[in-house]
Formats: sequence, C-alpha cells, structure tokens
Amino acid sequence: MSTTLSSPARPKHLLRRVAILFAGGPAPAANAVISTAAVSFLRNDIEVLGIKHGYSSLVDYSPDNPLQQDRDYLVIDHNILKRTRNSQGIMIGTARSNPGKHVSHPDHLDDPELSAPLKRVYDGLCSLEVDALISIGGDDTLKTANKFKLYQDRLGEQAHRIPVVHLPKTIDNDYMGIDFTFGFFTAVDTLATEIRNLLHDGEAGRAYFLCETMGRSAGWLSYGAAIAGEASLVISVEDIVGDFASQETITDPASGESLTRTVMNIDKVIDRMVKTMVVREQEGKPFGVIVVAEGLAEYLPSAHLKGIPRDEHGHIAIAQLQLSNLLSGMLSEAYQQQTGQARKVTGLQLGYESRCSKPHAYDVMLGSQLGVGAYRALGEEGLDGVMVSVTGQLDLHYVPFDKLVDPETLVTRVRYIEADSDFHKLARFLETYVND
Repeated sequence: MSTTLSSPARPKHLLRRVAILFAGGPAPAANAVISTAAVSFLRNDIEVLGIKHGYSSLVDYSPDNPLQQDRDYLVIDHNILKRTRNSQGIMIGTARSNPGKHVSHPDHLDDPELSAPLKRVYDGLCSLEVDALISIGGDDTLKTANKFKLYQDRLGEQAHRIPVVHLPKTIDNDYMGIDFTFGFFTAVDTLATEIRNLLHDGEAGRAYFLCETMGRSAGWLSYGAAIAGEASLVISVEDIVGDFASQETITDPASGESLTRTVMNIDKVIDRMVKTMVVREQEGKPFGVIVVAEGLAEYLPSAHLKGIPRDEHGHIAIAQLQLSNLLSGMLSEAYQQQTGQARKVTGLQLGYESRCSKPHAYDVMLGSQLGVGAYRALGEEGLDGVMVSVTGQLDLHYVPFDKLVDPETLVTRVRYIEADSDFHKLARFLETYVND
C-alpha cells in the first residue's frame, strides 16, 4: 500500500471568523480540542476568537456593555497555540452560565423575555462578526447549543445565521452518540491511582474508604475507576433497581399534585456493602475501598435532601450534601450492629483533582480529532446543529442535535451503562464476590 503526503485542497467557504467556547466543568485534553480546532481554521485563513469563561460575558452583552478583547475573548493565533495540545487546564477558561435556563419547551423561544439571554448571546457574537460557533461542553452545554440553533431558526430569512457545532465533553462519559468522551480515561486513571493508594492505607490500618466519584447521571466514571483501581464494590445510579430501589410519594411544589419517584433503598444498599466487608473479613482482608457515584444523591429519599439547593440547571448541589460522609456513617453503624465489631469507614469525595490532570495520549488523540471535526463539519460539510463524534479508528461522524435532544423537553438523552453489557459484567466479576 502506498501513500502520498500532500496538503488537502482548501475548500471554498464563506467563513471569515469563528468563535470557540468551552462551558461546564473542566476535562483533561480540553486544550487539545481547542488548539486543534483553532489550528484547523487558521490553516484555512479563518480567524479564531476564543470566548473566555463560557457564556458568562455573552449573556451580559449589550451595546452599552460591548465585549472587550482580552477581557471577554482572545484572538487566537499560532503563537498562542504553541505546544498546547498536551497542556493542562483550559486556555480560554470555563463557566456554568446558562443562557437557555428559562427555555424548557420550543414555544418558550417565541417569548421575548424567556429567550432574552439567547438573544444577547446572538447579538454579542454578531457584534464580533462571528460566522460560526464551536461549542465544547457537557450535556447542559449541548442543550444550550441546541436552543441557540432553534432560536436562530425563528429569525427572519435576512438575519445573519451563526451555525453551531458541538464537541462533546464530560469525564462522566454519559453522552449519547459517542463511545467515549475526551478526558474520561485520564480521569479514570487519576481516580484509580487514588483508589489503589487508599487500598494500601486501608490495609495498613484495617479500615475502609467509601469514595464518592463524579458521575451525576450515569456510572461510567465510578465503574471505570473501580475496575482500574481494584475497588471492593461499586454502586451507581444504574444499580438502583430491584431490591436497591423503592418508591416515594411527594407533593409537587408547583402544582400541589402527588407524584411518585424512585428512590434508593438505603437499608438494602448499606446491607450489600456490609456483606462485602464480611466476605473480605473471611478472606483475611479487613480493609477495602467501596466506590459510589455522586448521582446516587438524586435518588436519596426526600428527608435527606431538605435544605439542599439546586443550581440553575436544576441539579442538586452535591458538594453540599456530602453523600460519602452520609453513607460512610451509616455503613460503619450497620457493620457494627451486624457483626458486633467496629471498623473505621472514611468517606471521601474524589473527582475535582481529576478534571485538569495531565491528559493521556489517547485523550489527546481523541480530543484532537474532535477539534479537526469541528472544522470539517463547518468548513467542508457546511453543517449546522450537529455534534461531532468519533468511532473506530478515530473516524469522524456528525450527529444532528435532534437525535440527541428530546424535541419537547429540550433535555439531552443520557447514555447509561447497560445492565447486561460486558462492561457492567466486568465490574461485577472483579469486585469482591458475594454469594447472595
């Protein structure tokens, strides 16, 4: 097989200037995505602006409060991008500002008040003479990108259109439309290293650690960290079924109607953890690490959620809840009641330290290909309203927003670990075996 090394012909396009925006939590290899996307456009004579700190400046835009270079955006050039693909952090920063937070149905886009933040984003980008937007972020950022497209769909035919392409980012790896998201494997390795360190600590002191990992909607990160870290047990949101689940009736504060929600059967979950500890005792291992996903907090009975605020995306403020401390206290007490012995159980939150870890080669390659995909989608394919995806041998695919977002609620579809998947079975096989 022979190959010819040559530069691809530059396609004709109407793009003069594009904006790159990163929103939500950090992820390893973020700069690989930003850098490679920027280089792809610069090589084709398209100017690149890096919008700083997500949507935070755009949502405050007005003609009286214009966007300022260096404060609100960067003009990205080749010199800025020098040796940045493997760097840590996010060169343009991030934030969780949500211009679409008041829009939960397509009809809301016709309401000038509810759609006002999206209009300010549009006007701000127009003021910078931007011809396209590259959105990088998690499911909430994907929702915003979709709403931004739908907002523009309602503008007049003569209005300036800003096509938007989204690049999927989350260490949680819970995205529909892509097998693995950039930063996931680096985050898994970072947390797995900590879990292995804790195993040595636990063995030295005959103690347990109950580690809460990030993973609000699905258990990919907790499962990956448990597998690679050799944890004793892992429980995530996908496991809240059967005996681990129960029903709770609550009153909807808005309508006053009674609603039924699935909640975690804490007694059954704690009992499963105790059984793991007892089996390990019998094997001569009075120590271990149990991993839980932070998303279990959403399944706590209402009594445990009183006074816990929610963010502008409607999520529980998990950091304030301290799920690991709550469950570790329950586990320590249950273990002593069932065995008559005391065993120290320490709750720890793991996650923040993994979000800006030094990216692994795979995440750099994956992130780089996603960045290239942003240019190909906009500059070569002329697409709008798509998410860039990578499969197989880093093959690029473009998934329309309407395949990823519910058309009525405008909520993204979550990709859970399938209970009968080999990935799920692997975690169950490797954890401490309990013949229950």
